[in-house]
Amino acid sequence: MLRLAVDDLYHGVTSLKLARYAGILFAIAVVGGVFKYLMRLGVIGISRHIEYDLRNDLFAHLQTLPVQYYQATPTGDLMSRATNDLSAVRMMVGPGFMYLVNTVTVAVISIACMIAISPRLTFYSLLPLPLVSLTAWIFGERIHRRFERIQAQFAVLSARVQESLSGVRVIRAFAREAEEIEAFRDLNREYLERSERLIRVWGIFYPLLAFLSGLAALLALDLGGREVVRGHISLGQFVAFTVYLAMLNWPVVALGWVISLFQRGMASFRRLVEILDVVPAIASPPRPVRPEAWPRAPLEAWPVAHPRPIRGAIEFRDLTFTYPGADRPALRGISLAIAPGQSVALVGRTGSGKTTLLSLLPRLFDPPPRTVFVDGVDVRDFDLGALRAALAVVPQETFLFSATVAENIAYGRRLTDLDGGAADASPEAVERAATIARFTPDVRGFPDGFRTMVGERGITLSGGQRQRAAIARALLRDAPILLLDDCLSSVDTHTEDAILKGLAGEMRRRTTLLVSHRVSTVREADLIVVLDDGRIVERGTHASLLALDGRYAELHRQQRLEEELEAS
Repeated sequence: MLRLAVDDLYHGVTSLKLARYAGILFAIAVVGGVFKYLMRLGVIGISRHIEYDLRNDLFAHLQTLPVQYYQATPTGDLMSRATNDLSAVRMMVGPGFMYLVNTVTVAVISIACMIAISPRLTFYSLLPLPLVSLTAWIFGERIHRRFERIQAQFAVLSARVQESLSGVRVIRAFAREAEEIEAFRDLNREYLERSERLIRVWGIFYPLLAFLSGLAALLALDLGGREVVRGHISLGQFVAFTVYLAMLNWPVVALGWVISLFQRGMASFRRLVEILDVVPAIASPPRPVRPEAWPRAPLEAWPVAHPRPIRGAIEFRDLTFTYPGADRPALRGISLAIAPGQSVALVGRTGSGKTTLLSLLPRLFDPPPRTVFVDGVDVRDFDLGALRAALAVVPQETFLFSATVAENIAYGRRLTDLDGGAADASPEAVERAATIARFTPDVRGFPDGFRTMVGERGITLSGGQRQRAAIARALLRDAPILLLDDCLSSVDTHTEDAILKGLAGEMRRRTTLLVSHRVSTVREADLIVVLDDGRIVERGTHASLLALDGRYAELHRQQRLEEELEAS
């Protein structure tokens, strides 16, 4: 249109001609703007949906990875990949793809129109293009390497922040604030230096592209002017040619940005794929045993028993277990049969294997085949979700979510809803579970009762309150097997006695495995098992083990002496 306008106006300028060509060019601009809007809406909108799906897939995959993966991978690194890297991938598949298509389309059509005007002029004007391609290839590789280093350092920085915030109490207790600030400053300085090294590459890359583009314009101006003077092309054609060449300026400049987006996006995508390619070491077998979801009795009617597909019989058969990478077994030749509804206590010195034995039942770590059974079925043959739904666990390290007291207690009840229906427990059931755990008096003293926010990791609660909230959460889950891993270590003896009395009725309704260092906690158990160095060295009731006068009796005498010394 510019070519026609210039050639026409060259022969005579009138108001009508100016109005007509101005109207046509305005209409072209409006149509172009509409399609650019639709392009951005479509492509960038799609990139947001891709980011949404990828983030969901990543989080879902993280939920399937075993405990040992998180023990070996810093949380800050995972957070960096789930935020920064996901954003870089979105930029690649959204704006990056959009500008790539736009750049290629404009370049191809512009060059074709330029050739139609003057092949010779086009050839000389595009001579700098191979240098553009070479520059993009050389600098693109450097951008990719340096961006990977930046992302790796950002992951280290995020891990440090996460660790410092989680351990803020320890930092303040040891007055290490200054050292933590200095360590963070060093990591942040390294991040800055790596970012500056990338900026220096960009700082050379873009001006170099602009210079090569300007060189092409200079050649076109010189050679094209001569072509017009000689009468080989019209003035309108020369104007059209220079506009087409100017239209190539943006693709040349955008090419650098697009290459940067793709290099950064591919670097980030590889970091995400590293996680997505991790095959869960612990998963359901190809043909798992799937017990049906048991019918739940109204919790207000406790302790009314109701039938369950999983009865709660547990058996360990000559179990020897070694942690991955460990030199010696944590458990050796463990053989133990537990009847449904039986309460079994595990005692022993620190490191004797008590917690390890409990962690094999929900397959937090995988036991050897044919060594751990529930209702006569190897735990490795169960559907993993169904197996864990049959267990209510109070771990040694209590974890509460940043939610209300009621939501934390009701958390396990939602997880056991295998049929997909609503499973939120009633406020009465939540309060009853808290009452059994002797947590209700504390909750009534909170500002908003059961609606009180407990803070991240339950930071607003004491250690004993967190343990009682965890016990209430496990009770409300109403599973046939209850695992209590040293869950009364942070409460006083008086509170412990009250909790044990409340638990007595619940323990009769389900199979219970109780780990404790206190003899007072386990004395009422149906069976007490003493572990030492990963082996069962004694088993029996409280009375029979005292009569045996072995390690359990020694532990009992030692604790009684400690209580007498404290009392005096």
